Amino acid sequence: MFIQIPDVLTSAQVRHCRQVLEASQWVDGRLTAGDLAAKFKNNLQIPSESMEARELGELILNALGGNATYHSAALPLRVLPPRFNRYDVGMTFGMHVDNAIQSVPGTGGARMRADVSSTIFLSEPDEYEGGELVVDDAHGERSIKLPAGHMIVYPASTLHRVTPVTRGSRWASFFWAQSLVKDETSRTMLYELDCAIMAIRSEMGDEHPAVHRLVNHYHNLLRRWSEL
Repeated sequence: MFIQIPDVLTSAQVRHCRQVLEASQWVDGRLTAGDLAAKFKNNLQIPSESMEARELGELILNALGGNATYHSAALPLRVLPPRFNRYDVGMTFGMHVDNAIQSVPGTGGARMRADVSSTIFLSEPDEYEGGELVVDDAHGERSIKLPAGHMIVYPASTLHRVTPVTRGSRWASFFWAQSLVKDETSRTMLYELDCAIMAIRSEMGDEHPAVHRLVNHYHNLLRRWSEL
């Protein structure tokens, strides 16, 4: 399931993120990569424990808290604090898969399963060339380059890469969620059912018996498939 969610951050929030990031310390992104991924990773990140990362991460988590589409698509149980990266000219991240298990900062060693990946773009498409997020799945490659403040949500199990930047600089936030529903196919079915329910509610009204039956089925499936 690949879901593009527009305007997760407002233009004012994007500007604030950029201002904070411009004054931040950037380090080699390979410091947070696994052994194999580090061989293909060439970018910059701000340290996840820095004051700037915590401030902007809280801003993004607050924005996600009110985003119904994200909650419907990801069904998040836990969300890892957002991280921030930057690709200048010549930087890239070759084909890789994200670590299945992620350590949760500040918890003394707690870990979580990464089911859902998300990227929020913080640069406008005309600010840079290259830098597309390319995701490879059973349907082929998908190339993604969105306006600043927009987000792409996709399965963490997929192979993906960031193409080399040839002009400008690409800035983004990325993070993972452990979903209430581990199975990606089941999660997709629930999302599509939820979208259908919303459409039927708008046409038939909330009092129609079909609406109540579909909502009942949705929650019973969620009850059957969720893991807490």
